[in-house]
Amino acid sequence: MLTLHDYLPSQNGWKVRVLLGLLDIPYDSRIVSIFEGESHTDAFLDLNPAGAVPVLQLEDGSAIAESNAILTYLAEGTPFLPADRYRRAKVMQWLFFEQYNVEPVIGSLRFWTLTGRLDRNQGMVAGKREAGARTLAALDRSLGDTPFLIGNDFTIADIAVYAYSHRAEDCGFRLSDYPAFVAWAGRVRDAIGPGYPVHPYSIDPHSGA
Repeated sequence: MLTLHDYLPSQNGWKVRVLLGLLDIPYDSRIVSIFEGESHTDAFLDLNPAGAVPVLQLEDGSAIAESNAILTYLAEGTPFLPADRYRRAKVMQWLFFEQYNVEPVIGSLRFWTLTGRLDRNQGMVAGKREAGARTLAALDRSLGDTPFLIGNDFTIADIAVYAYSHRAEDCGFRLSDYPAFVAWAGRVRDAIGPGYPVHPYSIDPHSGA
């Protein structure tokens, strides 16, 4: 059986949990205590030298790190990853966009805000906020005449981008300024369905929340 090395408040982990659930793939969950340094132990670094969750460990013991790489692996041969060369490249475009423009911007601001780290990172906050607004505006423009990021099909691109972007209000963004984005987020929420809660950092007593 697959093993997901995870941290519940991580939206990167959430992405993988969602796809595993939508594909009805059974897996074992191994929670990593990141604030206690467990992701930097020798055993974990053997799985992911970068020391970050999530990591998907396969039945033979080999491991895949980086949430979007895991999504791509799991989605292979399913409707969540198109076989058509162009449409597949468009999925990859949005996966790269997410890791450059969404997770390190909105994800970081959200983490700092919810765990009381905003003041200590104050020198970067203004730049992150400007970048976050540009990101949401780019998504709003892209979603003006398409139900999902890759046309009519709900794919791992939507899951990946949605994970942190739909939580942007947690760190002060006003999503009502981006109506096409809000409409898309509602469609993605409905496509995912219930059963995939967003866990607060406060469930981890070591998070500082």
